[in-house]
Amino acid sequence: MAEEKALIPIAEGWFEDQGWKPFQFQRESWHAYLSGYNGLVNAPTGSGKTYSLVMPILLEYIRENGGATSSVGKNGLRAIWITPIKALAKEISNSAQRAVAGLGLDWQVSLRTGDTSPADRQKMKKNPPEFLITTPESLQLMLAQKGYPKFFKNLRAVVCDEWHELMGSKRGVQMELGLSRLKTICPKLKIWGISATIGNMDEAVQALLGASLDKGKSKIIRSDIKKVIEVESVLPDTLEKLPWAGHLGVNLIDKVIPIIKNSNSTLIFTNTRSFAEIWYQKLLDRAPELAGTMAMHHGSISRELRDWVEDALHNEQLKAVVCTSSLDLGVDFRPVETIIQIGSPKGVARFMQRAGRSGHQPGALSKIYFVPTHSLELVEAAALREAIKVGLVEDRIPFIRSFDVLIQYLVTLAVSDGFDEREIFEEVKETFCYNSIDRDEWLWLLSFITTGGSSLTAYDEYRKVEIEDGLYKVTNRRIAMRHRLSIGTIVSDSSLKVKYITGKYIGTIEEWFIARLSPGDVFWFAGRNLEFVRIKEMVVQVRNTKKKAKAVPSWMGGRMPLSSQMSVMLRKKLHGVTLKGKKTDPELNFLMPLMELQRKRSHLPNKDEFLIEYFKSKEGYHVLMYPFEGRFVHEGMGALLAKRISEITPITLSIAMNDYGFELLSDREIPIYEALETDVLTSDNLYQDIQGSMNSVEMARRRFRDIASISGLVFKGYPGQQIKDRHLQSSSQLFFDVFHDYEADNLLLLQAYEEVMDFQLEEARMRRALERIHQQKIIVTEPEKPTPFAFPIMVDRMREKLSSEKLEDRIRRMTLDFEE
Repeated sequence: MAEEKALIPIAEGWFEDQGWKPFQFQRESWHAYLSGYNGLVNAPTGSGKTYSLVMPILLEYIRENGGATSSVGKNGLRAIWITPIKALAKEISNSAQRAVAGLGLDWQVSLRTGDTSPADRQKMKKNPPEFLITTPESLQLMLAQKGYPKFFKNLRAVVCDEWHELMGSKRGVQMELGLSRLKTICPKLKIWGISATIGNMDEAVQALLGASLDKGKSKIIRSDIKKVIEVESVLPDTLEKLPWAGHLGVNLIDKVIPIIKNSNSTLIFTNTRSFAEIWYQKLLDRAPELAGTMAMHHGSISRELRDWVEDALHNEQLKAVVCTSSLDLGVDFRPVETIIQIGSPKGVARFMQRAGRSGHQPGALSKIYFVPTHSLELVEAAALREAIKVGLVEDRIPFIRSFDVLIQYLVTLAVSDGFDEREIFEEVKETFCYNSIDRDEWLWLLSFITTGGSSLTAYDEYRKVEIEDGLYKVTNRRIAMRHRLSIGTIVSDSSLKVKYITGKYIGTIEEWFIARLSPGDVFWFAGRNLEFVRIKEMVVQVRNTKKKAKAVPSWMGGRMPLSSQMSVMLRKKLHGVTLKGKKTDPELNFLMPLMELQRKRSHLPNKDEFLIEYFKSKEGYHVLMYPFEGRFVHEGMGALLAKRISEITPITLSIAMNDYGFELLSDREIPIYEALETDVLTSDNLYQDIQGSMNSVEMARRRFRDIASISGLVFKGYPGQQIKDRHLQSSSQLFFDVFHDYEADNLLLLQAYEEVMDFQLEEARMRRALERIHQQKIIVTEPEKPTPFAFPIMVDRMREKLSSEKLEDRIRRMTLDFEE
């Protein structure tokens, strides 16, 4: 304790030299770390979370070595800092190097990511840096190298930055497994996480620390710094009475340009990479003077271009950057004054994270402008403001029993030094993800990696691991190399590199998009007008052109569903609309004419009511329901009701949905009243009815593709020689069919079905929604014309079938037909 008291003033002195004063949560973190605790630091963006853990890591070394001197290269790897995104790695490196230099340590701070050259990796292996900033995938690659325990022997700390982002993905599972191994081989290891606020903080700590949470000392250290966020919606001049999604945002561009011009530096967040491309071009069209001072940043643009954008932001050379979630996390761009959010981010935490990119100093105001992409999204702006005010944020649901990641991990250990299965079984059982795994399941996994399991035992290529002197090992060099190339859990569609004919690399684009183009076609990418020339050796060759672009790349998985917390707030705000009197939110006052039209044509439901609309149009008979639970839940709920209604009378129903509700459409009358009398909205027999209502086999087959890739059943190819996407798809479908027909208890097959229910259909959330509806008064109206609530769902259905130009023409005609 006396040593600790002597160390803290060293940190305080350095802070004073920077003109800073430590916050209470930083001091608490220093004390807890130096006292041997594991834990998690929870503090808002821009409050100095990085120094809450960088500092005690350095102080611990000073304590162990009796001073601040060291012999360069003799200390070994002392600290690993895990970051979910590469842009954050650079920021952490700058902060760590500043502290290392300030405390007089001869430490080396290095980055190891997917962009690190093989030569630099070899240097690190021979002479590890003291402070290594890396990703979950790179940590697994380090565990795949021979003699890895020697590499990690001096390790004292692992810090998982932005843990709330990692834990809700399979990358978090990767970390749980990596930490389970490091705990055994590094007896002095301390594990810490850094997280923004999430709803399930206790569960986040359990996922990070696993069983060591119960065995050792652990703490959650919360900052008392409150982030002040101001939300201002950009309102259109006139309110559209029949809103439709996707067009209004771009129509507001003339209101966005003055915001950019009145600020020194602005980040413009879009929810998808396609939208980023569109907004960048539209802004340049309307404000060509922004050319040279505006840039774009998203995950498919080359690392070189992204680095340039980040440096230019730091150096105050850019007035605006159009970006996606690639700039969401932790990156400190102090020059940024203004944030603009295009369209609802569908979640409170994501919105707060983006807002925090401005005012990136403790106590500074963060202002964010909300630009709706359709009128009803303004209710979401009011809901976001309310959620921030009351401190309501989302839970992040950790993955459990992800056997595909575990199979990959076991082969990783077998590729390096091999493993003792009983030792690794005990380690794996102590993780949050696998604490329910039993011995029979474990033996199935071991059989799968050594023989391919009962279905694949006849094929030598699936006998990846051999047992040698009691250790499970990969002895085949080809299998080892292919495995190292496949490590990771981020699965996307096959991507092709985009290069100029001269060879300069621009970024990556998904294969399915390029397959739609012919030579000479022009598309927008990375802020440029590019003409498609040819595909040569899996590279898309392009040239700059002034011809008009006809296409914008889109990437799979772009649409985000409404979070459950946002759903709660949205329903609360809509209830407020039903009450008389002036509203406190400017958005709701603006929307009152639209809400009055909804009330006049149909009904405006309060919190105790559930609205169903039934009407006939030229298209057929429509039933619309409005749970306000997000498109994933509505997809499942629509299919569920379609099945239950078809049991009353044989009928064909098509389903459309958005975040607010769903539509059933048929060319025959829909027996909705009879259906309600038979309790069609009950949660009874929900699991069985979902299985029967949706093509759960087909959904699981699609989900299995990713599982097959992560578990190593399919190989995506060597660098520059990727296997075509359709071949990967057919290979994974073949495995699925074999397991489905001949090995029904295959753990990977069962996992596919469980992931569909948990993450795609959100079965638990659907059950809660149905139980809530059961308590509400059901109100069925028969409007003569589509309502403001119904119109955007109907448009969404047409969007799948029509080009954007034809869609706009069709909507104009519909609007004329349906308006009064």
